[in-house]
Amino acid sequence: MRNKITNIKQLHLVANTIRQDVIRMLHAAKSGHSAGSIGLVDIFTALYFNVLYHDPKNPEWPERDRIILSNGHTCPVLYASLANAGYFPKEELMTLRKLGSRLQGHPHRGTLPGIENSSGPLAQGLSQAVGMAIVSKAEKKKWRVYCITSDGEQQEGQTWEAVMLAAKYKLGNLTAIMDRNNIQIDGFTEDVMPLEPLEEKYRAFGWHVIEVDGHNIQKIIEACEESRAIYEKPTMIIAHTIPGKGIPFMEFLTEWHGKTPSNEEKEKAMEILLESRKEIEDGQ
Repeated sequence: MRNKITNIKQLHLVANTIRQDVIRMLHAAKSGHSAGSIGLVDIFTALYFNVLYHDPKNPEWPERDRIILSNGHTCPVLYASLANAGYFPKEELMTLRKLGSRLQGHPHRGTLPGIENSSGPLAQGLSQAVGMAIVSKAEKKKWRVYCITSDGEQQEGQTWEAVMLAAKYKLGNLTAIMDRNNIQIDGFTEDVMPLEPLEEKYRAFGWHVIEVDGHNIQKIIEACEESRAIYEKPTMIIAHTIPGKGIPFMEFLTEWHGKTPSNEEKEKAMEILLESRKEIEDGQ
């Protein structure tokens, strides 16, 4: 089953709703990660509302595509996407990080419908995704694995062990999407530990590589479709994103990696997003 919206304007409206939800969630929680969660919204919108084969009413459907979130601290966007797709009631989003909530500060497999992996320690997600893709290929299944990973995780050795293993087993059923937003908790990635040239590195390790604007929903969908046509190797989609995209006072500022909006900032962000929504609806 494919929960598919093909109208790009409608997809942008969904993305706007998810951004509003993320802002409300983080404000209510008073802890969490803003910049990365908001910057990933367009990618998650493309996946959950166009690309994936999944069934929110049957989260354990055996033929579903799997999404692995490696950078688990960005889980607010995952939770908001799942709720808007129909996996659980949206009202529950406001319990983020609360004692006893199913919406933990990092995703936990088995606690909430639609969560495929527990994550928190960085750089483990791609290894988990590779393992799942190996199983799918060995059992001759059609379901695919999509792994969302941060650019900062490319600084860790476990990532490259997984990269090599995926190439060895020619995992054409694996698509990784890197959130190339250039920031991490201590600053800009290229100051902490330079990563470039990422495209050349992944090609040298035997991967198919696509670079996209991580806020162009149409291009994200097209990149995912292209990856489905690559049978002999895994695909890495390097998605260039702006941390805090859509909220100008958050964009590009590393301080928003682990900061949440105050009352005033929340109201300002909501005002900006409502104005953006009106522009989308008016076709501007």
